[in-house]
Amino acid sequence: MKSIKVGLLGIGTVGAGTFNVLKRNQEEIARRAGRSIEIVMVADLDVARAKEVTGGTCEVVSDGNLVVANPDVDVVIELIGGYGVAKDLVLKAIANGKHIVTANKALLAAHGDEIFKAAQEKSVMVAYEAAVAGGIPIIKALREGLTANRIEWIAGIINGTTNFILSEMRDKGLDFDTVLKEAQRLGYAEADPTFDIEGVDAAHKATLMSAIAFGIPVQFDKAHIEGITKLEAVDIRYAEQLGYRIKLLGIAKRTPKGIELRVHPTLIPSKRLIANVEGPMNAVLVQGDAVGATLYYGKGAGSEPTASAVIADLVDIARLAEAAPEHRVPYLAFQPNAMTDTPILPISEVTSSYYLRMHVADKLGVLADVTSILAESSISIDAMLQKEPSLGETQTDIIILTHQTQEKNVEVAIGKIEQLPTVLGKVTKLRLEHLS
Repeated sequence: MKSIKVGLLGIGTVGAGTFNVLKRNQEEIARRAGRSIEIVMVADLDVARAKEVTGGTCEVVSDGNLVVANPDVDVVIELIGGYGVAKDLVLKAIANGKHIVTANKALLAAHGDEIFKAAQEKSVMVAYEAAVAGGIPIIKALREGLTANRIEWIAGIINGTTNFILSEMRDKGLDFDTVLKEAQRLGYAEADPTFDIEGVDAAHKATLMSAIAFGIPVQFDKAHIEGITKLEAVDIRYAEQLGYRIKLLGIAKRTPKGIELRVHPTLIPSKRLIANVEGPMNAVLVQGDAVGATLYYGKGAGSEPTASAVIADLVDIARLAEAAPEHRVPYLAFQPNAMTDTPILPISEVTSSYYLRMHVADKLGVLADVTSILAESSISIDAMLQKEPSLGETQTDIIILTHQTQEKNVEVAIGKIEQLPTVLGKVTKLRLEHLS
């Protein structure tokens, strides 16, 4: 059987890892794929570096258009990133009848529906295992391994930068800004870490997983996104005292009213396995009606872990390239004509438990006033922590954990609590998920 010829767009960290792993494990990969897979052309603006990485074993150009137009190329791997040039090249490659492998979660979260539609019309595959959680095969698990299940919810630590920062804040008691600088020094955070620390990167990934899990269009613009920049070390300490850890979670949940799609710092019971995922590691917890809870853990980034996922996609394409399109795994797990328009719920309609911290004057009746307001909004209390003020202090913190309620009820209650003369400043609100 003839070999699969690959064109590579971008040979940076992941691109170099893909080239090296494919070369190193070529024989093993060919035995699994049933044919050899070879990179025959590479496009990168840094031609000199690209030639150094490839060692003269393939053609190197600076213009990606030459790769997507090459009639000898069967599969195009897109590792450029971003929305602009990457989108244009992917659509041109599809128009030229080439299969696509990409690690570009931002591109698919923003333009996935358009790309999948174009690919369907040209009967080509779009594979993107590397776009979510690096080397963890979560896309294959959702698209294939759990296909018998009605997926109920997904909760994932899907950004290694933020997980490293939160782990360090908890372990060392440091504030956010200090740990961010350390993460940048160690290479866990970019010089501009905005997409990571503001939750955008995690939201791209959660959007893709929600589409696969529930058979809905890709709708990144409807995701609720909160990052970790406003998280205070004091809340991490209080959460620990109450038996919880705080993680930035990407959550996709099926409810009778619609789909919850949200990214935010979340309290998780410390006894849960996912609460103990530390440093730059990733983990995704999936609840299916038949299988129950399944946890997928591993490196969510890095040269060779991500290359592992890219090459797994190449092998799938090598196996299925000759198959009739209707016999391939659908792009988003569900047949294109079977997708639904189940609405994404606004954050006000989300149901969760909550952590509320308020700084109050140490006076008689403060707690009674707060609990009365919560009761008026039909919010019941699960646990409470009231710190004894230090000697001579006249102010203290009250921390309340609630049972499940709608976000809009909590917002109404917070508005009233903040108007109390004994409550000093804003109430800190974090969501809490038991994941059980």
